[in-house]
Amino acid sequence: MVKEQHNTTLTFEDFKTEVISDYTLAVTSRECSLLGRKEVLTGKAKFGIFGDGKEVPQLAMAKAFQNGDFRSGYYRDQTFMMAIGELTVAQFFAGLYGHTDLSFDPMSAGRQMGGHFVTHSLNEDGSWKNLTQQKNSSADISPTAGQMPRLLGLAQASKIYRNVSGITNAANFSTNGNEIAWGTIGNASTSEGLFFETINAAGVLQVPMVMSVWDDEYGISVHAKHQTTKENISEILKGYQRDETGNGYEILRVKGWDYAELITIYEKAAAIAREQHVPVLIHVQQLTQPQGHSTSGSHERYKNSERLAWEREYDCLRQMRLWMIAINIASPEELDSIEENAKKIVLEAKKQAWNNFIQPIINEQKELIALLESIVNTSTNKEFITKHIAELKTIKNPLKKEILVAARKSLRLLINQKGHSELSEWITNYLAITQPKFSSNLHSESAHNSSSIQKVAATYNENAKADTDGRMILRDNFDALFHKHPELLIFGEDAGAIGDVNQGLEGMQEKYGELRVADTGIREATILGQGIGMALRGLRPIAEIQYLDYLLYAIQIMSDDLATLQYRTVGKQKAPLIVRTRGHRLEGIWHSGSPMGMIINALRGMHVLVPRNMTQAAGFYNSLLECDEPALVIECLNGYRLKEVAPNNYGEFKTPIGVVETLKEGTDITLVSYGSTLRLVQQAANELLEVEINCEVIDVQSLLPFDLNHDIVKSLAKTNRLLVIDEDVPGGASAYLLQQITEIQDGYKYLDSKPETLTAKAHRPAYGTDGDYFSKPSAEDIFEKVYSMMHESNPAKFPRLY
Repeated sequence: MVKEQHNTTLTFEDFKTEVISDYTLAVTSRECSLLGRKEVLTGKAKFGIFGDGKEVPQLAMAKAFQNGDFRSGYYRDQTFMMAIGELTVAQFFAGLYGHTDLSFDPMSAGRQMGGHFVTHSLNEDGSWKNLTQQKNSSADISPTAGQMPRLLGLAQASKIYRNVSGITNAANFSTNGNEIAWGTIGNASTSEGLFFETINAAGVLQVPMVMSVWDDEYGISVHAKHQTTKENISEILKGYQRDETGNGYEILRVKGWDYAELITIYEKAAAIAREQHVPVLIHVQQLTQPQGHSTSGSHERYKNSERLAWEREYDCLRQMRLWMIAINIASPEELDSIEENAKKIVLEAKKQAWNNFIQPIINEQKELIALLESIVNTSTNKEFITKHIAELKTIKNPLKKEILVAARKSLRLLINQKGHSELSEWITNYLAITQPKFSSNLHSESAHNSSSIQKVAATYNENAKADTDGRMILRDNFDALFHKHPELLIFGEDAGAIGDVNQGLEGMQEKYGELRVADTGIREATILGQGIGMALRGLRPIAEIQYLDYLLYAIQIMSDDLATLQYRTVGKQKAPLIVRTRGHRLEGIWHSGSPMGMIINALRGMHVLVPRNMTQAAGFYNSLLECDEPALVIECLNGYRLKEVAPNNYGEFKTPIGVVETLKEGTDITLVSYGSTLRLVQQAANELLEVEINCEVIDVQSLLPFDLNHDIVKSLAKTNRLLVIDEDVPGGASAYLLQQITEIQDGYKYLDSKPETLTAKAHRPAYGTDGDYFSKPSAEDIFEKVYSMMHESNPAKFPRLY
């Protein structure tokens, strides 16, 4: 293992220079917090949450942080980001103002509030940078402890790179697995289940993770006595301390105002994690929060005078200043000068950041005013347009919204008048330029996005028969994929030794090893987190959630972190994680749920794929491993033992994403469905032929994205009737499908009858075969629903059934 060489002959003058530099950065960061709060209170910024009080420990953490390392943190780590050279004062304020230009706010181009940090892992074309040559921060999210699951995966990636050979382009992502994943969290957020789930999993996996808890004794206004047993997170985690009886953590404590000791502790923690791959918890105690939790209120409302006095005394900057004076690093006058200079630097950077933000908008304001003034005199509504112009002129610091509101309200007053076309064109152009600043990069915009994947048909041996269990097709396809993609990993509950509960991975762990095909504990959120973190570091993980119903444990992580990643980083980070699960029809409330409406509404930014059989599912895995976007694949739980024809081109055939498939052509009505329900739809369609109703049956295959080629509307143009069959609750995925078909595809134009849906009952399915029959659509339900729709149009030919 290559170790970083350190200069062990540091002179006092070198030491003095380094300490003064650290103090300068710390007071600069503090001044950003103080001035940032003022910007919120004056209305220039909307909200502020700052890192004041945590400056000194973050300096120590930055010193131990090396190229290739990753941070998964807390929205108060501004000093750390400044210390590693990834955040300037001007960028700090650009983020506070919400500047929509990535060159000014590289953290999110205004998509997240200040305090949410990221580094860029991708080049302009969406390809990977060499992450070992830079210091890395995964993109922050606001939900408390939401950064924890991802942290686990970032750390596990180092373990994979150290122990699995042959990984493609490994040198771009790791140097022999030496990288540490650094986590940060506030003490109150350690009450979240995600914290404990991650801590436990990291201890089990023994991954190089250093977890810092910034402890200022409060969670907003709530004291630690209401948050944590014994008011001390490291005390209650003592059982995790490693010893001669077993693996665990190294648990360290340090006072957050003790500069010298902090540096010692962080160097110790880094050495343990980096060299031994042992997780470390650093409980940073006795921190303060000089301005309270955020700009939404004052901490003087909930802290007594004694606590406030203590915080003033033990402010980490004050203590560092006293220490520097005591050991003759600097005189009080020298430190006064540093502090005054920091104020000037921050003030000037703030002014420049504000000018960079506001001046382009003022220019747009002036442009619109000039246009309106050029056309107002010929309008019969001159008085009202003049009012809009006057109101717009009075806005000293305009928002884009205020400019566009004035333009759109004026446009209404110019209908059929001179100047209407000019203003309409201005608004159209303005929206074309501005809207993408708020809406781009929900999905990958690289050359490797899912739209680049073309269908490759499964091929079959001559005289092949449908005599192969679906689970065997999955198994043999995964075998081909593990051989083809050395960076591929799969893990989940029972995924390893027994080859998953349905044997779709039978024999894979024995063949490819326990790191590439791994069992996990029962902890869905951190299974997802493992996948996100490893995908952020160039691996291609498949995270398996055993059943669709259990996906709810992980839906917050998928929704807030994974699905939004490309969007909130404006395409500067990606995590092409595949989430594998199984669901739909089986037996009972907990193994036959289909909460598809909830899933597709929560996971915009991911693909949601619903194959009807295992060949289709295998084709989706083959496609997804060729693209750079995250996806959820839901296999049919009752399809593993059904017989299919085995392909002979495993690993190569591809199911296209966002493309429907017509399974049966017809002329009377279009039936749209997906997953397990399709088999019942096909059965009913065959039975309906007996009464001279010829149905067209379409398999959606992909809910997100949906029918990119608009093939369903082409079917409606022929049949003029539509029924959507879905085993979700009423108004669930069926409502989404109807909206897509009738509104987005304009399918209403071709309908001669009301479009209808046939769904499950509003309750969860009851247990057993009868429970399924009376809870979800049956073949008889489908037959009778179609028949009733045809009766309405032709009662003579199709007399009433009931």
